[in-house]
Formats: sequence, structure tokens, C-alpha cells
Amino acid sequence: MPLVDMRDMLNHAYRNSYAVGGFDLVSLDFLEAILAAAENCRSPVILSLAESHFEHYDFELAMAATEKAARRAEVPVAIHLDHGASQESAVRAINLGCNGVMVDASHESFPVNVAQTRRVVEMAHACGVAVEGELGYVAGVEGEDAAKHPGENQYTSVEEAKAYVVRTGVDCLAVSIGTVHGRLRGKPKLDCDRLKRINDAVKIPLVIHGGTGLADEQYRKLISHGVAKINYYTALADAAGSRIRANARADARCGYTGLVKGMQESIREEVERVMRLWGSAGRAAEVLVQCQAWQPVEHVIIYNVEHVPDAQVEAMMARGREMLATIPGVRRVVTGWAVADKPRYRFCWLIEFTHRTVIDSYREHPLHRQFADNLFRPIAVDRVSVDFEHVDAAPAVPVSRVRESAAG
Repeated sequence: MPLVDMRDMLNHAYRNSYAVGGFDLVSLDFLEAILAAAENCRSPVILSLAESHFEHYDFELAMAATEKAARRAEVPVAIHLDHGASQESAVRAINLGCNGVMVDASHESFPVNVAQTRRVVEMAHACGVAVEGELGYVAGVEGEDAAKHPGENQYTSVEEAKAYVVRTGVDCLAVSIGTVHGRLRGKPKLDCDRLKRINDAVKIPLVIHGGTGLADEQYRKLISHGVAKINYYTALADAAGSRIRANARADARCGYTGLVKGMQESIREEVERVMRLWGSAGRAAEVLVQCQAWQPVEHVIIYNVEHVPDAQVEAMMARGREMLATIPGVRRVVTGWAVADKPRYRFCWLIEFTHRTVIDSYREHPLHRQFADNLFRPIAVDRVSVDFEHVDAAPAVPVSRVRESAAG
């Protein structure tokens, strides 16, 4: 099954009163365990990479592995940037393959949060990417992630939530109603009446951060009031840590592989437990039918130049690779020269877009217009452009077309 649109996935959960887990991963062990659990449960799943964890791994390398694993999975998968620090973080995540992003401005004043989130929404929606906003503040209590969320909880205002959703256009909303990041101390008192009123006011999928440690009936109550995504990490980290400590006690001289033996199984068991509890188990097939496949678009240009030295063409290509790769939704930019003698076309561009929506937003982007109007089109008068999706995506609406577009 392919990667799928996260917006479609969460809307399906919201309409059908279950929640999808957004499971933070910090290593290949977490990635493999989470996907194994999803496949065992036949559950949709969101692979979440939190910017607060980037100190533990190289984000670019982790994204390459995450996307590869997601595309070969047998259940619907989305990939999400969690707690991004800035607009630039969101652009980078999208260009590396995330199809959901969250830039956390919940610590800011309401007007600043709205303004920052709106900018992210405008950029991400032009790339086809879903955006999670957060209103209210979920603090940390204890555990390895708690220090990254200092201060006190600030509960989400119902009135502000309604205004926030209208003004920002977010696709889902993280709310603060009593959960905490890290480990809970005792049983939390959740303000489910507040949650119900927020759900009645905004009518979009709601998200819970700090999902570890609630009672079964509390999870069910959250889901009944519109929660369609639950972020979950601390319990997975604790399960992994417990297994490592047990291995060390059993054999104090064991090496790395001995220490992590069975760690994936411990993580997988906890993921499976909550997938069944939250109602996403067994939903994979119906989710796939309801969701658009998430498939990149290839923008190909073949062209000739007249009365221009090869050195100038190469300089133009180098400048284009530098400029175009920074545009939101552009995954890679490749330039090439024909290897055959006397080809019909001598030069080419291969530009990969994260989603078909980028075809239009890229064409109108100021960097593209500057490059195409000033450097490319004046010398590449003989050219052909094609935008296409991979044939294994089976798109409902064919996107292939020959036209002068994008860098053409």
C-alpha cells in the first residue's frame, strides 16, 4: 500500500470515531517496530519525527529510511514533522518527504500563533501537505522529553479555538485539556467538557499531545469528542529502556546487539496495544479506499539552445539547481546532458515535486519566475515539458500533460 494523504487519513478517523497513532521514532528500531505493529493490526499509522529529537539522529538520513519503509509497508502510512521550530523547518521536512507538518507556536500569544501558523498553512497547502496547529500549551512533567516543554499547562479556549481554525485554515488542531508531555504523576484530570465544546465549535480532527499514561476509558472519552490523532512516544521509550536494562542485568558483559535484543518486540507490543484500544486496528483496507495515494510528480524538460557555449549552459544549470531546490515542494533538481551523438534534444531537467499541487505553486513561485524568465527561457527556445506521476500510483485523475510549465 502507498503513502497516503494525511488529511484524508485523519478525516476518515474523525468521521468514524477512532484515533490514529502519531508515533515518534528515534531510530530504525522504533521505525521497524511501529510499522510491524501497524501491519500486524492492519492499522493506518503516522510516522512522526519530532524536531526536538533531531539531536539524536540525522533528520535527512532518518527521512530517507522512513519514506522507504513507508512505501513498502502493507498498510496506509503518513509521515509527519512534529513540533517543528520554524517555517524553514516545515519547508525542509516537506522537501524531504513529510506529508504532514506542525510548526509549534503554542507558546506564543494568540495573534502571533495565528500569524505564524497561517504562513505555514499557505506554504504547506501549496505543496498539498496537511498542517497541524496547536492552541493552548501542553507542558512536560518528567521523563526524557519533559524538559523540552517547560512551564505550566495552558488550557485551550473554546472561543479562541474556533477563531484560530477559521483564521489559519489548519487541517487538524492539537488542544490542551489536561495531558502532559513525558510521564504522568497519578491519574490526570482531563477537561472533557472543554474538549466536547471545542469539537462542536471547530468540527475538524483534534489531536492530543502527551498521549502516554491515560486510562483506557479516558482514551475512549477523548475519541468520542473528536480526537482523531494521539501523539505517543514516552511509553515506547520506556518499553525500550526497560528491555535494555533487563538485558544488561541478564548479561553484564553483553555488547550493543545483546543490549537491544528484543527491544523492537517491546516497542511493537505497546504500539499494538494502543492501536487496538484506539480503534484503528483493522481499518487499513477502508482507509486505503478513502485516501488519495501520496505520490511525487516528476517534471521533465528536454531542450536545445542556439548559439550559446556549453560553459554558459552549465553555469545556467548550476544556478538553477541552487535556486530551484529551495522552493517548497521541490524534492530534488537534476540536470543532464545527452550521451548520444546528434540527439534530438541535448539537455534535460528532472525536477521532483512532492505532490501534484506543486505544479502550479512552483510555476508561480518568485524564485522560479526569476530563474526561468531571466536565465532559462531566453536561451532554451526549443523545449518540451512533461509532468507525470509514477505508473504504480494509479491516480484517479491523470496528471500527465505536455505543456510549457514550471521551469519550462
